[in-house]
Amino acid sequence: METELDLRDYIRIVRKRIWLILSVVVVSSLITGLVSLFVLEPVYSASTKLIVNQSRTDIGLSELDINTVNLNIRLIDTYKEIIKTPAIMNKVAEQHPEWKLSPEQLVNKVQVSSVNNTQVMTLVVEDLSQKTAANIVNAISTVFIEEISTLMQVDNVFMLSEAKVLDNPQPVKPSPVLNVAISFVVSLMIAVGIVFLIEYFDDSIKSEQDVMKYLNLPTLAMIPKVKPEDLVKIPVVVNQREVGEKYQTSVNS
Repeated sequence: METELDLRDYIRIVRKRIWLILSVVVVSSLITGLVSLFVLEPVYSASTKLIVNQSRTDIGLSELDINTVNLNIRLIDTYKEIIKTPAIMNKVAEQHPEWKLSPEQLVNKVQVSSVNNTQVMTLVVEDLSQKTAANIVNAISTVFIEEISTLMQVDNVFMLSEAKVLDNPQPVKPSPVLNVAISFVVSLMIAVGIVFLIEYFDDSIKSEQDVMKYLNLPTLAMIPKVKPEDLVKIPVVVNQREVGEKYQTSVNS
């Protein structure tokens, strides 16, 4: 017979195996924190900003109007795709063989983004070395500015800011606090799921309430559970009774 569980039943199930839930959550969070701190290698990032503006030949000849701005904004989507093509990455790989990176690896390292309705592009590169990340993103930006004039017959891309090599860089990954928080939530969900799965497959009857609930029959008798310390006390009581009987016999005689 299937029965529906109410909120009190859910709370009872969780409370019955709360130590299992806490154990899974604590162990999982502790392992995640240790791995994040001592196993995973820190990853650093560096970024440059490029602006798509008027061509050098147009500067001073015409005022910057809204149509020109809109055109430059639409060009950014094209430029974002061109940056990740072999036309750019092959040049970077050829100029910097010391990195031992193929064009495909360079493509996977660089991330290009732009804020809506702006003429600014941001290039971000992540690497195990902050110095290497800064050098790679600067090289990609420089090659792109040089090659775009040939590919698109324009010279309207300029460097706004270069990536700097920092003395004391802070890694962007891993984040121990974030990883532990994610591990806490995920392990809690898994532990609660395991508890309810165990309860679902547990069809044993443990109390008179279970008898009434599942069998709809009254409980006539119960066999109590005897604790180990209760078994130790039984011989003591018998010995005291025997001593009392012997004492009464000696008095009567």
